[in-house]
Amino acid sequence: MEDLEKRKQDNFKNWTSGNKDIDEFIQQSQINAVYYLRYLEWIPFENFKNVTYITRGGFGKIYSADWPEGYIQYWNIENQKWKRNSMKVALKSLDNSSCISTELLNEIKTHLQIYIWYVIQCYGITQDPNTKDYMMVLEYCKYGNLRNYYLNNESNYRLKIRNLIRIISGLLDIHNAGKVHKDFHSGNILYSGSFPYISDLGMCQPANKSAKQEGIYGVLPYMAPEVLRGYQYTKASDIYSFGIIMNECISEETPYNNIPHDYALAIEICKGLRPNIFKYTPKLFADLIAKCLDVKAENRPTAKELCQKLCELFYYNYDDDDINSQINEYDDKVSRLLNFKNLPEPVNSDVTKTTLHSECFDCQLDELDLNEINQDEEKNNYE
Repeated sequence: MEDLEKRKQDNFKNWTSGNKDIDEFIQQSQINAVYYLRYLEWIPFENFKNVTYITRGGFGKIYSADWPEGYIQYWNIENQKWKRNSMKVALKSLDNSSCISTELLNEIKTHLQIYIWYVIQCYGITQDPNTKDYMMVLEYCKYGNLRNYYLNNESNYRLKIRNLIRIISGLLDIHNAGKVHKDFHSGNILYSGSFPYISDLGMCQPANKSAKQEGIYGVLPYMAPEVLRGYQYTKASDIYSFGIIMNECISEETPYNNIPHDYALAIEICKGLRPNIFKYTPKLFADLIAKCLDVKAENRPTAKELCQKLCELFYYNYDDDDINSQINEYDDKVSRLLNFKNLPEPVNSDVTKTTLHSECFDCQLDELDLNEINQDEEKNNYE
């Protein structure tokens, strides 16, 4: 073990990013790594092949690339070299990050601080030779986001519960690390194979960081009412977002898909508007969604409670005929036989059309709006 640690440190002189802060950051990760997936590398851009633009995110661009050398798995004692695994990766750039930004390093630090199984893996850092922007090297998820997945893959009630367990387990890992995600929506749930992973930890911050927000960043339909009103983003705000994701997953419909996502929608959400729960959703599950979407943050379940409840729903023996009937009816409705005629010739979809971009909203509600919302809340409390 001592030889391996010495080998790591002796190798520091064989590479440099050209940036002292990045070099020290990567070196420290290698020294501290007790598991290969915690081991970050500086990866020269020329090591990637077939770099292809995918889409634009809130703060930068996403590319796919082949990495023939691949990530480190273990030290091969017999051959005296690292055993690596060739793979396809995603390259995530941040705009104007040529002078390395704290946002990029903070996002990578968050990856290292969180239990890894349900969160997208980060392998290291590279730099675009043309723009000089630094880029994170991430696990590539070929099946796209949650919305892409349910549009292109059939799954029943049980499979959806299984995937939601993985998603809430990832959120629980984030919360257990003392952080909140802050930008939790279906566009940040990515599928590798048949399993979902949480991505985009760029907005993650300590859960105890308090301040009233001047600007609100996110995807409006997934944002909790207290966040829209400019108050502190909390773990309960993440839970509200998860409730919207649960309903989207079970209904296979985007939230508020027939309403403009604007200031008027923000007002209505604060007044109690919520996406319709799919009429064939089993009652136990519908009740869980409703609890997550409660206007009062303190009434929402925690990530741990949700994880336990979803596990109960997944492993439930379904001796109750009424519950069985609800599940069977749901599966029948979402997997009904479709018989379409005269459809156009199939073409490849434009991935950007199903990509959600987080935006900065100026949703500071004026005094009249706040008074009206407060009156509605007082009325509801009285009733």
